[in-house]
Amino acid sequence: MNRAAYRERQTAETQIKLSLDLDAGDESSSETGVGFLDHMLDLLARHGRIGLRVEANGDLETGAHHTVEDVGIVLGQAIDEALGDRAGIRRYGSAAVPMDESLAECAIDISGRPYCHFDADLPTTSIAGFDTELAEEFFRAVANSAKLTLHVNVRYGTNAHHMIEASFKAFARALRVAVSIDPEESGVPSTKGTLSE
Repeated sequence: MNRAAYRERQTAETQIKLSLDLDAGDESSSETGVGFLDHMLDLLARHGRIGLRVEANGDLETGAHHTVEDVGIVLGQAIDEALGDRAGIRRYGSAAVPMDESLAECAIDISGRPYCHFDADLPTTSIAGFDTELAEEFFRAVANSAKLTLHVNVRYGTNAHHMIEASFKAFARALRVAVSIDPEESGVPSTKGTLSE
Protein backbone atom coordinates (compact mmCIF):
# COMPACT_ATOMS: atom_id res chain seq x y z
CA MET A 1 0.00 0.00 0.00
CA ASN A 2 1.50 3.29 -1.12
CA ARG A 3 0.59 6.00 1.37
CA ALA A 4 2.32 8.90 -0.31
CA ALA A 5 1.29 12.12 -2.02
CA TYR A 6 2.73 15.02 -3.96
CA ARG A 7 1.01 18.39 -3.97
CA GLU A 8 1.69 21.79 -5.47
CA ARG A 9 0.07 25.14 -4.77
CA GLN A 10 0.65 28.29 -6.76
CA THR A 11 -0.96 31.62 -5.95
CA ALA A 12 0.03 35.25 -6.36
CA GLU A 13 1.47 34.99 -2.82
CA THR A 14 3.19 31.60 -2.66
CA GLN A 15 4.52 28.72 -4.73
CA ILE A 16 4.77 25.44 -2.84
CA LYS A 17 5.89 21.92 -3.73
CA LEU A 18 5.45 19.22 -1.10
CA SER A 19 5.94 15.46 -1.06
CA LEU A 20 4.81 13.25 1.81
CA ASP A 21 5.22 9.57 2.58
CA LEU A 22 3.53 8.32 5.74
CA ASP A 23 5.72 5.21 5.84
CA ALA A 24 9.13 6.57 4.82
CA GLY A 25 10.68 7.00 8.23
CA ASP A 26 11.98 10.50 8.89
CA GLU A 27 13.48 11.63 5.58
CA SER A 28 13.01 15.39 5.44
CA SER A 29 14.07 18.51 3.64
CA SER A 30 12.47 21.90 4.23
CA GLU A 31 13.26 25.11 2.38
CA THR A 32 10.56 27.70 2.99
CA GLY A 33 12.57 30.86 3.55
CA VAL A 34 11.32 30.90 7.15
CA GLY A 35 14.02 29.37 9.32
CA PHE A 36 11.86 28.50 12.30
CA LEU A 37 9.20 26.90 10.07
CA ASP A 38 11.90 24.76 8.43
CA HIS A 39 12.98 23.63 11.88
CA MET A 40 9.40 22.76 12.87
CA LEU A 41 8.79 20.81 9.64
CA ASP A 42 12.01 18.85 10.08
CA LEU A 43 11.09 17.84 13.61
CA LEU A 44 7.54 17.03 12.45
CA ALA A 45 9.05 14.53 10.03
CA ARG A 46 11.45 13.17 12.64
CA HIS A 47 8.95 12.66 15.44
CA GLY A 48 6.08 11.72 13.11
CA ARG A 49 8.30 9.17 11.32
CA ILE A 50 7.16 10.48 7.94
CA GLY A 51 8.98 11.43 4.78
CA LEU A 52 8.47 15.14 4.14
CA ARG A 53 10.02 17.43 1.55
CA VAL A 54 8.90 21.02 1.23
CA GLU A 55 9.98 23.79 -1.12
CA ALA A 56 8.23 27.13 -0.73
CA ASN A 57 8.69 30.59 -2.14
CA GLY A 58 6.48 33.26 -0.65
CA ASP A 59 6.04 36.98 -0.34
CA LEU A 60 8.19 37.17 2.78
CA GLU A 61 8.60 40.91 2.34
CA THR A 62 5.06 41.17 3.73
CA GLY A 63 5.78 38.68 6.52
CA ALA A 64 5.63 34.91 6.84
CA HIS A 65 1.86 34.57 7.23
CA HIS A 66 1.04 33.46 3.67
CA THR A 67 3.94 31.03 3.51
CA VAL A 68 3.17 29.40 6.86
CA GLU A 69 -0.57 29.11 6.20
CA ASP A 70 -0.16 27.82 2.65
CA VAL A 71 2.42 25.22 3.70
CA GLY A 72 -0.13 24.07 6.28
CA ILE A 73 -2.83 23.87 3.59
CA VAL A 74 -0.65 21.83 1.24
CA LEU A 75 0.56 19.54 4.04
CA GLY A 76 -3.05 18.88 5.04
CA GLN A 77 -4.00 18.12 1.44
CA ALA A 78 -1.10 15.68 1.17
CA ILE A 79 -2.07 13.91 4.41
CA ASP A 80 -5.65 13.63 3.15
CA GLU A 81 -4.52 12.15 -0.17
CA ALA A 82 -1.96 9.79 1.35
CA LEU A 83 -4.54 8.33 3.74
CA GLY A 84 -6.83 7.31 0.89
CA ASP A 85 -10.01 5.70 2.20
CA ARG A 86 -8.52 5.45 5.73
CA ALA A 87 -8.98 1.66 5.87
CA GLY A 88 -6.95 -0.03 8.59
CA ILE A 89 -5.72 3.08 10.40
CA ARG A 90 -5.87 3.59 14.14
CA ARG A 91 -7.71 6.90 13.54
CA TYR A 92 -7.03 8.37 17.00
CA GLY A 93 -3.74 9.57 18.42
CA SER A 94 -2.62 11.64 21.36
CA ALA A 95 0.64 12.75 22.93
CA ALA A 96 2.00 14.96 25.68
CA VAL A 97 5.46 16.40 25.12
CA PRO A 98 7.53 18.41 27.59
CA MET A 99 10.27 20.76 26.48
CA ASP A 100 12.09 22.26 29.41
CA GLU A 101 9.55 24.50 31.21
CA SER A 102 6.82 23.93 28.60
CA LEU A 103 4.27 21.16 28.20
CA ALA A 104 2.14 20.63 25.10
CA GLU A 105 -0.61 18.11 24.47
CA CYS A 106 -2.21 17.06 21.21
CA ALA A 107 -5.16 14.83 20.39
CA ILE A 108 -6.16 13.88 16.84
CA ASP A 109 -9.18 12.19 15.33
CA ILE A 110 -8.90 11.47 11.61
CA SER A 111 -12.61 12.03 11.47
CA GLY A 112 -13.33 13.59 8.09
CA ARG A 113 -14.65 16.60 10.04
CA PRO A 114 -12.24 19.56 10.05
CA TYR A 115 -11.90 21.27 13.40
CA CYS A 116 -8.98 22.88 15.20
CA HIS A 117 -8.83 23.92 18.83
CA PHE A 118 -5.55 25.63 19.67
CA ASP A 119 -5.02 26.89 23.20
CA ALA A 120 -1.68 28.48 24.03
CA ASP A 121 -0.78 31.62 25.90
CA LEU A 122 2.18 32.38 23.66
CA PRO A 123 4.36 35.43 24.18
CA THR A 124 3.93 37.86 21.29
CA THR A 125 7.26 37.77 19.50
CA SER A 126 8.95 36.65 16.29
CA ILE A 127 11.33 33.69 16.08
CA ALA A 128 13.56 33.76 12.99
CA GLY A 129 10.80 35.39 10.95
CA PHE A 130 8.01 33.29 12.46
CA ASP A 131 5.46 35.33 14.43
CA THR A 132 4.17 33.24 17.32
CA GLU A 133 0.55 33.75 16.25
CA LEU A 134 1.35 31.75 13.10
CA ALA A 135 1.49 28.49 15.07
CA GLU A 136 -2.30 28.49 15.33
CA GLU A 137 -2.65 29.45 11.65
CA PHE A 138 -0.49 26.48 10.65
CA PHE A 139 -2.39 23.92 12.71
CA ARG A 140 -5.76 25.28 11.59
CA ALA A 141 -4.71 25.06 7.93
CA VAL A 142 -3.51 21.46 8.35
CA ALA A 143 -6.67 20.40 10.18
CA ASN A 144 -8.99 21.98 7.63
CA SER A 145 -7.22 20.52 4.60
CA ALA A 146 -6.61 17.06 6.08
CA LYS A 147 -10.12 16.93 7.55
CA LEU A 148 -8.82 16.28 11.05
CA THR A 149 -10.35 17.00 14.41
CA LEU A 150 -7.31 18.50 16.09
CA HIS A 151 -6.82 19.74 19.64
CA VAL A 152 -3.50 21.33 20.60
CA ASN A 153 -3.02 22.70 24.10
CA VAL A 154 0.14 24.22 25.50
CA ARG A 155 -0.54 23.75 29.18
CA TYR A 156 2.19 26.09 30.36
CA GLY A 157 5.52 27.60 29.47
CA THR A 158 7.35 30.90 29.28
CA ASN A 159 9.72 30.49 26.32
CA ALA A 160 7.86 30.88 23.01
CA HIS A 161 10.34 28.70 21.12
CA HIS A 162 9.93 25.86 23.61
CA MET A 163 6.14 26.19 23.68
CA ILE A 164 5.74 26.05 19.90
CA GLU A 165 8.31 23.32 19.47
CA ALA A 166 6.58 21.20 22.11
CA SER A 167 3.27 21.67 20.29
CA PHE A 168 4.76 20.58 16.94
CA LYS A 169 6.36 17.55 18.56
CA ALA A 170 3.11 16.61 20.28
CA PHE A 171 1.28 16.96 16.96
CA ALA A 172 3.90 14.80 15.24
CA ARG A 173 3.69 12.08 17.87
CA ALA A 174 -0.13 12.06 17.87
CA LEU A 175 -0.23 11.98 14.06
CA ARG A 176 2.25 9.11 14.02
CA VAL A 177 -0.17 7.01 16.07
CA ALA A 178 -3.36 8.12 14.31
CA VAL A 179 -2.13 7.28 10.78
CA SER A 180 -0.48 4.01 11.80
CA ILE A 181 -1.92 0.71 10.64
CA ASP A 182 -3.91 -1.21 13.24
CA PRO A 183 -3.47 -4.96 12.65
CA GLU A 184 -6.80 -5.59 14.36
CA GLU A 185 -8.72 -3.21 12.05
CA SER A 186 -9.73 -4.73 8.72
CA GLY A 187 -11.81 -1.83 7.42
CA VAL A 188 -12.53 1.83 8.01
CA PRO A 189 -12.68 2.52 11.79
CA SER A 190 -16.12 4.13 11.75
CA THR A 191 -19.70 2.94 12.09
CA LYS A 192 -20.49 5.23 9.15
CA GLY A 193 -18.18 3.23 6.93
CA THR A 194 -16.26 6.33 5.81
CA LEU A 195 -13.85 8.88 7.28
CA SER A 196 -13.09 10.83 4.13
CA GLU A 197 -16.23 12.96 3.98
